[in-house]
Amino acid sequence: MTQTTTDRPSGRAGGAVVPVLAFAGIVVAVMQTLLVPVIKDLPRLLDASPADATWVLTSTLLSGAVATPIMGRLGDLYGKRRMLVASLAVMVIGALISASTSDLILMITGRTLQGVAMGAIPLGIGLMRDMLPRERLGSAMALMSSSIGVGGGLALPAAALVAQHSDWHALYLGAAGLGVLAIVLTLTVVPESPVRAEGTFDLPGALGLSAGLVLFLLPVSKGSDWGWTSGTTLGLLGAAVVVLLLWGVMELRVPAPLVDLRTSARREVLLTNLASIMVGVSFFVVSLVLPQLLQLPAGYGLGQSMVVAGLCVAPLGVTMMFTAPVYARLSARYGPKTTLILGLLIIAAGYGGGLGLMNAAWQTVLTSVILGAGIGLAYSSLPALIINAVPASETGAANGLNTLMRSIGTSVSSAVIGMVLANTADTVGGVEIPTLHGFRLSFLIATAAVTVGLLLALFLPGTRPSEQLPRLRASSEEDANLERAKAALRGTRGRVPNPAGVPNPAGVPGTTGVPGTTGAPRVTGAPSTTGAPATAGAPVACARVTPAGRNDPRTGGSVPAEDTL
Repeated sequence: MTQTTTDRPSGRAGGAVVPVLAFAGIVVAVMQTLLVPVIKDLPRLLDASPADATWVLTSTLLSGAVATPIMGRLGDLYGKRRMLVASLAVMVIGALISASTSDLILMITGRTLQGVAMGAIPLGIGLMRDMLPRERLGSAMALMSSSIGVGGGLALPAAALVAQHSDWHALYLGAAGLGVLAIVLTLTVVPESPVRAEGTFDLPGALGLSAGLVLFLLPVSKGSDWGWTSGTTLGLLGAAVVVLLLWGVMELRVPAPLVDLRTSARREVLLTNLASIMVGVSFFVVSLVLPQLLQLPAGYGLGQSMVVAGLCVAPLGVTMMFTAPVYARLSARYGPKTTLILGLLIIAAGYGGGLGLMNAAWQTVLTSVILGAGIGLAYSSLPALIINAVPASETGAANGLNTLMRSIGTSVSSAVIGMVLANTADTVGGVEIPTLHGFRLSFLIATAAVTVGLLLALFLPGTRPSEQLPRLRASSEEDANLERAKAALRGTRGRVPNPAGVPNPAGVPGTTGVPGTTGAPRVTGAPSTTGAPATAGAPVACARVTPAGRNDPRTGGSVPAEDTL
């Protein structure tokens, strides 16, 4: 059984915590976007074939997908700030390795280490939930969740400028410097979370999930090179299904799983994660299409330089950043389900309008702004929907799984759009050049994905704004124990046993649920009584006891009355 222990924080989170955590997320996104301006030149730069050079990108995708849920769970167990710093440190080491070599194997090794930093975003969201008061939590989580798009959008023109006027290894040196700065700021400004999940790390579960993800994402990423109907592609996909099914059966049987599948199967969590895949698909389409459209020569594209192309796409990230406070106001009034639906509608409008906005650079800027607003709202809504549905002790793992779903969406998007652009390309002088027809077809695919996401969002349960305060509660298995414990306590008619095992008479101080018992403790999610053992057959779900009138360290407010047994 998963338990949670909470110590009172040494002090309230300072005003710099949110910017520092968001900066860490942006640094991770910058690392992911570094190679976009030089993708087409990688075979020449690494003296490798095009198929081998793509491993530089695939390795980061695979390691990020594997590390995200694992780092989230480790953060729940051993401290989210500690794991955040560790993931950034691994990224810095990887960046320094890549900066010092042009050897393909060493470059792939460095890029694999850099992918570990993808776990920083769910860890940052978990830290915010544990430390920030309710009035600051909405906009903070929105900014953190959107940081992956913000960093990607802002890094494109900067990376293009460096790649165009300097040695491309300088890109990695810059990423390493940003990573060191993020580590220093995190250690200086961000306190450790007081929330812990008790138990041990599920190593077999981590290995099983890692194997399943690699077996799935590898053919998705390399299917266009291997052939979608080749034995290797189909064999790996079939093996992924088998491994993930066996992993799921194992996770349901362990007391402290890496991913609580019972919680993940709740309607609000399941539908949010499925919608996240669709949002990931839609985000990556614009990142793939617009830079190519802008840089292709006139007749096929808009003939812009690498730097101009990056500047035209940068409003995508800038708009996502400024959407965070707008999301906070809308979500506080209407709830995250409504803001997710609104974001998806804006994305659909952006892609629909973008079908006719491919004839000038300013039109791509307009498309970037519209899509940035929609993706910003959608990305901001996802963590709020997740944390409202999971225990505080599982925040890191749950948001890690949600980030993984977005990564799966971007991986599928990359494979599908790459295949579409290749099949619709014109061959000129032995070189395949994407066409406007392929770009428009890609936008239609993104619109279809957004439509699916919208349908999923419509079936999410509604959440009143007053219910958006995250509270510490038992995990899915413990909910049933809690109900049985409440029933057992009701059977004592407001009386609890004394040390001799005889129920105290009503009205005696120290009993629960009786007038005149000032100072009686309030129990959050725990069927336990003051000075008495837990009722037989009703395990204690949560060991945290908060006396009446004490502030909840996660929110800065008092414990709600409905948490009192």
